[in-house]
Amino acid sequence: MSNPYLTTEEIKETFRKVYLEENYAFLEEDLVKLADAFIMAAAPSIVKLEREMCIDFVRSLNSTVADALQEKRGSL
Repeated sequence: MSNPYLTTEEIKETFRKVYLEENYAFLEEDLVKLADAFIMAAAPSIVKLEREMCIDFVRSLNSTVADALQEKRGSL
């Protein structure tokens, strides 16, 4: 199952760019599993932050609409 956020090539490229203390030779499948696990672990925080930023932006334009948006979508 591939994730919708990163391709296998992007995962491998990112791994190559990271400096690690030791040399690791992960299988491609293991790199994908690790990437998926990190993405899934971070997803709730990313969604919450994006939602808060959206509401803040809308509030800068129209506080009534922002209040309604926060009431509808703000809690996570």
